[in-house]
Amino acid sequence: MLLQPTHHQNPFPFFAVDAAFSEEQCAALEQLFVQDSGWQHRDGAFYRCSLRDVTEEIPATFHADILARMREITGLPLVERFVVTAQRMLPGHVIGIHSDRPLLGYEIARLVVQLNKGWQAEHGGVLELFATPGGEVMFKVNPEHNKAFGFLLHAASYHGVTEVTQPRQTVVFNFWHVANTPELETHIQALFANLHFSELPAALDPIAATAEARLPEEVTYRAGTAAIALHRWGYDAATVVSGYQYSAGLDGGDTHNAETYAAVRLADWVAYLYRDSFDLVRWEILRGELAGMEKFTRLLSTWELCLPEMS
Repeated sequence: MLLQPTHHQNPFPFFAVDAAFSEEQCAALEQLFVQDSGWQHRDGAFYRCSLRDVTEEIPATFHADILARMREITGLPLVERFVVTAQRMLPGHVIGIHSDRPLLGYEIARLVVQLNKGWQAEHGGVLELFATPGGEVMFKVNPEHNKAFGFLLHAASYHGVTEVTQPRQTVVFNFWHVANTPELETHIQALFANLHFSELPAALDPIAATAEARLPEEVTYRAGTAAIALHRWGYDAATVVSGYQYSAGLDGGDTHNAETYAAVRLADWVAYLYRDSFDLVRWEILRGELAGMEKFTRLLSTWELCLPEMS
């Protein structure tokens, strides 16, 4: 299963496998397209195809084997959560260029398996990869039978599918990172519910006003969000100010005591997740910064979701 993957780094990290599964496994996956009910049809100018959630139709052993191989291939700590979608494209369908960035609670990796016997170039449905949404095609993946394509989701994972002239069948397996689960999404959405910057301490006002006059709005908004996290965790005004300054890039925070150090960095991370997306590089940095530290009581629930113990 998924043997001898060929790894590529451009235009973004991905891998390809020419013969992903056995003939028996492919036959089982093809049966996912027999059922006529449960399909959701997308018929916009940008995204035209039909989708069906087939997660419950994937045998548990098959699920476990694919998950184990994806952990090996990607090197990522992927959780047991598993969602599988059957995708059907009919003549005239096309998927425009887009990027599947891993927003808060979203999957981190996908495995796309093609099930198109007798595919010919004139049938279309070619998966094209781009460095920028308006750039040249950097790589093409033909939808040949039993060919698999796996990639990590991030802000620059631009791809699209050319128009098809014959039906195209694809099964998409979705995988979640241990530190960006739907449970974390629920937790962070609750943390920032009814967000109003007016609840922040008055001591922050002159600092925020100066920052807003010379820094981009996205920077100061995220810094304000980090300050909200600290305030709602019950920290004093001085710590809230420190968190704002750190997130805005105005203070390195290296002189803080251990709890303030941890709280400020964790607040910056949850604000980034809430306002942007899950970034593996930033997460690894945070993981290194807080490695071996005491998990302080006020931070415990957030800490354990953002930086779970991994075997």
